[in-house]
Amino acid sequence: MKRLPLILFLMALSANAQDQAAVFTAAWWNVENLFDLRDDPKTHDDEFTPRGEMHWTRRKLDAKVQGIYKTLTMMDLPDVVGLGEVENNFVLRELCQGTPLAQVPYRYVHYDSPDRRGIDVALIYRTDRFRVTASRAVSVSDSSEGFFTRDLLIVEGVTAEGDSVCLLLNHWPSKRGGEEADVHRLEIARTVRRLMLDLRASHPEAAVVAMGDMNSTADEPAIAEGMDMGGDTVSPEGIRLLTQRLPSDWGSHKYQGQWRYIDHVFLLAGEGWEVKKLKLFKFDHLLTEEKGHPGVRPRRTYLGPRYEGGLSDHLPLLLRLCRR
Repeated sequence: MKRLPLILFLMALSANAQDQAAVFTAAWWNVENLFDLRDDPKTHDDEFTPRGEMHWTRRKLDAKVQGIYKTLTMMDLPDVVGLGEVENNFVLRELCQGTPLAQVPYRYVHYDSPDRRGIDVALIYRTDRFRVTASRAVSVSDSSEGFFTRDLLIVEGVTAEGDSVCLLLNHWPSKRGGEEADVHRLEIARTVRRLMLDLRASHPEAAVVAMGDMNSTADEPAIAEGMDMGGDTVSPEGIRLLTQRLPSDWGSHKYQGQWRYIDHVFLLAGEGWEVKKLKLFKFDHLLTEEKGHPGVRPRRTYLGPRYEGGLSDHLPLLLRLCRR
């Protein structure tokens, strides 16, 4: 994959700088199986190795990392980016330091979680736009039941303009777990709601942003009940489900020919914060024609065991916040 021409990268950096005075930008993207090349004996990651089922090579890893860099540049280099399905610090360093993103610069926050495949959520952030003041992982696994999943990630910080922002990154259990996974998603949602309220109480002036791959649509119990939305866009406590304002004929993920939003952004903000925009990015290089169904779908890195050369089965979201 060719790198984005330097002139386009510099134009994106300049455009972002012109808007910095008023806007804080936060993106979320499940980048689907961003693994390193090494077999970690503690996790089930052996298929993503050069000798594994996926024949995951340095060339394929480089193509994926460069594709993520290209996409973030086309998104005007967000201040912070939550990432899902990243294996470890190595792949984050490859992205932040092994691409022209190092010129911005981006740094990262990551904790290993007990997920059996070894994939976690992480945050990359621009040190010129966001100063991290605290971070922690919050376990939502239950070892007594043999249930292990991705930790939640909380990152607290201050924008370049001195405003407080608290980020809560999520990757809830997939639907492959059936009814048991449904119960776990509901409980995790209740934990997220509580954490958002706690962060708001301890940071009254802050914007508290929870974003991630929730593996649930807005009308399913995890969000309708667990986040206490009840079919509305605002909970009784003032938590706003911003994803509801996105075009209904699209989604962040496509399943059996149907677009749906299973990636979401929630906001609980102090006085003076304004949502300028929440955008779903549908760049051509992220999409491919879907066989058997009309229209396009996300272009994945692998479709089953076949290398497709894309970046993810999810599309990225970008939130633009303004502090009045």
